[in-house]
Amino acid sequence: MWTLERPCPVVLDEARAYDAPQPHASANMTSPSASGPLSGIRVLDLAQGSEQYCGKLFAQLGADVLLVEPPTGCAGRREGPFLDDHVHPEHSLGFAYFNQGKRGVALDLDEAQGQEIFRALVQHADLVIECERPGRMQARGLDHAALAHLQPGIVTTSITTFGQDGPYAQYEGGDLVALAYGGLLSLGGYPGLAPTAPYGNQALLAAAQFAAVAAMVALWDVEGQAGEHQGQHVDVSVQESVAMALENAVQFVELENTVRQRNAGQQRQAGTGVFPCSDGMVYLMAGGIASNKFWDVTAQWMADVQAPGAAQLREPRWHDAGFLATAEAKDLFAQVFEPYAAAHPKAELYAEGQRRRIPICPVSTTADLMHNRQLAHRGYFEQTPHPYSGRTLTVPGAPYRLSASPWRLGRPAPRLGEHSAEVLAALGYDADVQAVLLRQGVIA
Repeated sequence: MWTLERPCPVVLDEARAYDAPQPHASANMTSPSASGPLSGIRVLDLAQGSEQYCGKLFAQLGADVLLVEPPTGCAGRREGPFLDDHVHPEHSLGFAYFNQGKRGVALDLDEAQGQEIFRALVQHADLVIECERPGRMQARGLDHAALAHLQPGIVTTSITTFGQDGPYAQYEGGDLVALAYGGLLSLGGYPGLAPTAPYGNQALLAAAQFAAVAAMVALWDVEGQAGEHQGQHVDVSVQESVAMALENAVQFVELENTVRQRNAGQQRQAGTGVFPCSDGMVYLMAGGIASNKFWDVTAQWMADVQAPGAAQLREPRWHDAGFLATAEAKDLFAQVFEPYAAAHPKAELYAEGQRRRIPICPVSTTADLMHNRQLAHRGYFEQTPHPYSGRTLTVPGAPYRLSASPWRLGRPAPRLGEHSAEVLAALGYDADVQAVLLRQGVIA
């Protein structure tokens, strides 16, 4: 619970025309319905975009996460897609998703009064998440060292493109830059064409997940300390988070002096790749791990359906991994399999491949996922109201289940400044003072 149990003097600018308010001794700053395995953890989330996923992970496990955004709204509110193509800060679907379960205040951290309010909040927080360029929080007097002076147990998690130090630390960044510098962009797309980035700020989302894990470890460390708790600074690099996703590409360079290339749209070897069908695509792995076993049953499948040219797939050369890697082998397999696949839907191909115990799966679209039997059985998708539009949205749930301390969807994402008044009141700012702050543009 956000209870202010110790004095929290707020030092205001001398030019201010009103006195510094004193916080109420027992001001409750959390939702009375807060529950979950992280209930009692208090988080201040300053993230502006997809990095807000870090705070969302805490919120939906029961932490009280307070989104702190500028009075004009965070950058994420201005990113589409927008509900019903209505371009409006309250209609951003990305913002609605990344901030589910949070409360929200609008506070100008570049103004002295806004910084004072934030310091008051920090004194009763456990975790701060921020994504500013290195040095900006220090310039505001809100870096980890300054916050730890106010609250020694605070954990500050910083998510930046290149981390807090190094020759690139001050470079402009973002998702595409991190994908490129992290090496993953070079592997995405089609041979002979420019690299293709995956949809949806995947670099930032990877960093947000690593940040959540690292922050949780840091909080665990604080909780296990005897005596006065000492927090720490968690420095998360988006570039390094992307480099973690390269799997064995680095080892290919180190051990074989081979740089992996883009191979989208091609078979990795004969019988292994993505193939078109009548209503989309399927992924097939006839040649690969245990290729002899899978190849034989795939060849039998093509023979059973009397696919033209299927007989040649039974020749001994198809058991040679070297031959499977050749362009000749890939072309021959495509000539047999692709006409058959093109005449059948992916569900039918999947069912038949499964019956024959061949590794095959449909390439699902987002529309397919909405009707997926497995996801429906697990109750993966959730319904949530969108208060600003009055609509009900279908949103992803959690990809895990906790038997004793369940995940929760939480409240809809906050409207701009939705909880500013209640949070400021809990800190001791009465309506008259709040009105002055509002007129000055410090809050919204």
